[in-house]
Amino acid sequence: MSDTASDCTRSRTAITEAEVEALVRGICFKTGPPRTVGVEVEWLVHELRRPQLPVPPERLEAAYAALRTVRLKSALTVEPGGQLEFSSPPAASLMECIGTVSADLDAVRARLREHGLGLVGIGHDPWHEPRRYLRQPRYDAMERCLDRRGPAGRAMMCTSASVQVCLDAGLEEPGPLGHVRRWWLAHQLGAVLVAAFANSPLAGNEPTGWLSTRQLLWTEIGADRAGAPPLDDDPRAAWARHVLDAPVMCVRQDSGPWEVPEGLTFREWTRSAVPRPPTREDLDYHLTTLFPPVRPRGHLELRMIDAQPGEDGWLVPLAVTTALFDDPAAAETAYRAVKPLAERALPGPAPHNALWMDAARYGPADPELHEAAVTCFAAALEALPRLGATTEVTDAVAAYRDRYVARGRCPADDLLDGLHGSDRRPHGKDLHA
Repeated sequence: MSDTASDCTRSRTAITEAEVEALVRGICFKTGPPRTVGVEVEWLVHELRRPQLPVPPERLEAAYAALRTVRLKSALTVEPGGQLEFSSPPAASLMECIGTVSADLDAVRARLREHGLGLVGIGHDPWHEPRRYLRQPRYDAMERCLDRRGPAGRAMMCTSASVQVCLDAGLEEPGPLGHVRRWWLAHQLGAVLVAAFANSPLAGNEPTGWLSTRQLLWTEIGADRAGAPPLDDDPRAAWARHVLDAPVMCVRQDSGPWEVPEGLTFREWTRSAVPRPPTREDLDYHLTTLFPPVRPRGHLELRMIDAQPGEDGWLVPLAVTTALFDDPAAAETAYRAVKPLAERALPGPAPHNALWMDAARYGPADPELHEAAVTCFAAALEALPRLGATTEVTDAVAAYRDRYVARGRCPADDLLDGLHGSDRRPHGKDLHA
């Protein structure tokens, strides 16, 4: 949603509570056979030779002005702290998606090198404090809103990066590819993905005690804004209730700072019509201010994976997740692998329950998460050729499995090893306990 005044004034037609529920139920799950895949890849931008050095805003501005002249198939956007995000168009296959984003990344890296800058794949900036690069009404309001919960909001906005996998919601009918099963699977498998791809153990170049500090930040923002609704047999109804009961981040204005109400839910806003009646555009905007680990946008947006190291590290979580959702045999294996984890996911919703917290703190050193990850990677490797994956992709997934998953490690351990100068096991839990 644009921050321009014209968007705020497109329509002044008030929307009712019943209309909100009907609209959300209608747009959040577009069911049908899974056919498309997409990915949103965020990167931290740092000095090419010494990433520990801060990049002055004027250097970022010059580099980003040059990037606007590069022709890309992906949408390239700048995040509040200056991170870059590539959002692929919906692709008809995994390989089409990988090919599009890989080509776009090559083009952007080449242009950034001309400015002495590079892309770094880490879930949370290990060196720098949060610093706003973008000054827009949306982010001014977001900062004011999230500051009420503490510093996690600013860190999320300015120093975090992720790989977000976008998959079709699934069939209306029950079964391995049904939307109810895929919604449930996304929230249980999500903890396994957090653990297997954890890559953010540092802040201020010191260990935080969490292998995915980025995931910890989301829990600290609060369940009303960054949590999932309760899982039940009607995802549409559950998500509609969640949207209505979530707090309004801001009330957009035609001019001047946007109002940031405290404790006003969208449901209450429709009933009170204060400070003005909400519109359909306000609802659309409200949906963009909710950050659950799985966001239904017609398709499913899986938001829990840390940014990955290496130029092509992002394609491993994309390939693994796509295989586990879109190949029927792999989806059934994944479902059975994570089903024993469901009790640990109670009573609270993701990511605020014990399962997700353990995934973020211990990664694949957690024995049950490790066992599920091993099973899921094996299923994905079997499924990828059926999805048309090339040998290069399956080799990358197999290499990741051998280097990390099979050993109960994740990229966060490499960062900690580099800090401590030793090959260490993930702290906090014995892999074989």
